[in-house]
Amino acid sequence: MKDRPARPYNPNPRAHPGLRAIALVEAAKGLIALATASGLEILGPAPLRGFVHALIRHFELSTTEGPLVWLANAINAGAVHATAAIAGVYGLLHVMEAWGLWRDKVWASWLGCIAAAIYLPFDLYALWHHPGWVATAVLVVTLVIVYVLARDLVRRRRRPLPG
Repeated sequence: MKDRPARPYNPNPRAHPGLRAIALVEAAKGLIALATASGLEILGPAPLRGFVHALIRHFELSTTEGPLVWLANAINAGAVHATAAIAGVYGLLHVMEAWGLWRDKVWASWLGCIAAAIYLPFDLYALWHHPGWVATAVLVVTLVIVYVLARDLVRRRRRPLPG
């Protein structure tokens, strides 16, 4: 049997449609998170508390105990600012990752691979405790993302760019 020659590494990002697809998903996640952070800052705590109280009334829940009552009591200016800041950092991180993947940057493949792999234990936990097609689909998508990004990193290591 003849050994086939290894395909040379192609530095063109268009040669990696999986990276482009992941970049689009990450960009969408980042933009949604940034929009959420902006919305939280624009709204402030009063309308959010009002929305939670409206849910309590609509579903005729207890007004003195329960998770929604706890949530309504926990909503204050500091909590809204902290949540908006966390969502903003999360969004910026994903937008940066998307940009890096789109531009075929090695650091973006590392960032994406590690970030996606962090979700795996939670996905497995969800599948174990709540089996179903949604939990299975989320796990499969996460595994595909980790595989595509890890494959990209392995290919780069085997065939570094010239120069």
